[in-house]
Amino acid sequence: MRTRSRVGPQSLTGGRALDVDGLLDDPHTGIIVCCGSGGVGKTTTSAALGLRAAERGRKVVVLTIDPARRLAQSMGIEALDNTPRPVKGLHWAPGFGGSPGDGAPWMDAMMLDMKRTFDEVVESQASPEKARQILENPFYIALSSSFAGTQEYMAMEKLGQLYADSRRDGTYDLIVVDTPPSRSALDFLDAPERLSSFLDGRFIRLLLAPAKGPARLMSAGLGMVTNALTKVLGAQVLRDMQTFVAAFDTLFGGFRQRAQKTFELLQADGTAFLVVAAPEDDALREAAYFVERLSEDEMPLAGLVVNRASPQPLGDVSAEEAMAAAQRLRHNDPDSLTAGLLRLHADRVRIVEREARLRRRFEAAHPQVPTAVVPALAGDVHDLDGLRQVGALLAGERPT
Repeated sequence: MRTRSRVGPQSLTGGRALDVDGLLDDPHTGIIVCCGSGGVGKTTTSAALGLRAAERGRKVVVLTIDPARRLAQSMGIEALDNTPRPVKGLHWAPGFGGSPGDGAPWMDAMMLDMKRTFDEVVESQASPEKARQILENPFYIALSSSFAGTQEYMAMEKLGQLYADSRRDGTYDLIVVDTPPSRSALDFLDAPERLSSFLDGRFIRLLLAPAKGPARLMSAGLGMVTNALTKVLGAQVLRDMQTFVAAFDTLFGGFRQRAQKTFELLQADGTAFLVVAAPEDDALREAAYFVERLSEDEMPLAGLVVNRASPQPLGDVSAEEAMAAAQRLRHNDPDSLTAGLLRLHADRVRIVEREARLRRRFEAAHPQVPTAVVPALAGDVHDLDGLRQVGALLAGERPT
């Protein structure tokens, strides 16, 4: 596995700690991809990393995938769309050394619009007349809006566009990508190959092509298949598919070529993957799968982010000691408030110990993966100060 050598002090469980600021400050880091299963805080992590990087001197764009409304508002943007929008209210990080003469920190944010991105690909690759035929085709409209894997594919397309534009005009020197929430671990890596394979599949071409030449020899078999599909899908759907494939034929090669270029970009040394997880058994098991899959695909892994870790309880009283004291108090006073607080302390200690065991198990299986542990916040992130706090915790600063 190619693991980026950004390692800080020991983590809370004694393993290797991820040096987040070292990763963000490294001018060689051009792309950070936050991946993980749904509901683990990928989008918040992506936004917090982008904000911290921008306020430390990088020119940043954050590409999010369907963020919660509160997160868009936390970046001062009422509604994100497919166009990068400036995030206002940024200031230089304490100690960074920026001054008014350096200009303001620079960060844009955007939300993937998969249909609009698909339309842009068609418009850039086809003649105006051919593009119109494709964009108005009912099968294309359904494919571009809801086909399995389209969102993941278009996230890759948009990343490729942003990178190419940045290389050309220097707009950004860091792209932070929040990958789509997927039930399967790395769908966004597989989607380009799946979608392009579907679009240029030989069976689809043969099935939808007019019966000319040698194809007549298979007309009986094809007729049976077509009749069956007509009963299931309807004749109009099949006609729409045939029209779409005929119009889209000249673009097939471009899909594969761009997918391959973006895949190679993700494998490049300037890219860093961060696997994001929650301190739960299922989430860390999924994170382990991500790590192994990234290794198989030779993707550069920067480390693991464990979000929403339970904060360490105050004091050194163990769970067993707290429960024993609570039982003694309850024996003398069944309504003792102190006894209830001791039981809550015992429960908190056990949760913290369980999470630490899970992290140690992950570290034992993957000792080469540095880790950042982010304690849970008291409330939701709803403004830039909240994102700054998350960024500080990612970098290993103590909660304030």
